[in-house]
Amino acid sequence: MIGPNHLSALLNKVGIPIAAARGAAIRQQLLELPAPVVADALGYHDKTTSRLRNKTGGTWSRYAPGDHARSPAGWVPRGTGDS
Repeated sequence: MIGPNHLSALLNKVGIPIAAARGAAIRQQLLELPAPVVADALGYHDKTTSRLRNKTGGTWSRYAPGDHARSPAGWVPRGTGDS
């Protein structure tokens, strides 16, 4: 198994700047996902990812954290055949 230090050394050896690549990956995630989700997934503070999102120009300005798997009471999905 390759450890993170060994992988970092290999990437540096072929000319990939690790810090820049990591920052670019985080910024890309912030364009695709809300900052609190990225923070939770990567172990960052949500204020850090919110600040990065603002610098990146992300559009996730509103996000309600919580269990989004549950459907609200009385909600019926469209396309169930009931018209």
